[in-house]
Amino acid sequence: MTAKQVAIRSKRPWYFQWVVTGLLVLSGYAVAYWQFASGGENLHENLRQTSLENQALNTKIIRVERQLQIEQAAQENLSKELNRVQDENMHLKEDLVFYKKMTNGRNR
Repeated sequence: MTAKQVAIRSKRPWYFQWVVTGLLVLSGYAVAYWQFASGGENLHENLRQTSLENQALNTKIIRVERQLQIEQAAQENLSKELNRVQDENMHLKEDLVFYKKMTNGRNR
């Protein structure tokens, strides 16, 4: 129990550690570049497809906004026409009451 603890280390030269580390870093960069290069075409295709979808959606938005404007204008015209017809109906009712009073006065 009085013996000192001893650590066993392998005797590798310092440059071997650096070479292995460099190879691992380079292989990591190579794998990352390969994935980016092969996925780059896919990214461009996805971007193009998304741009086309965006244009189609913008066209639909414009079409719906125009349709809404047309419907609002039609609603406004119908409202004005309804008010005009109601005023005309009121005037005709007043004329009818006036003529009824005239005919009732003659019958007596």
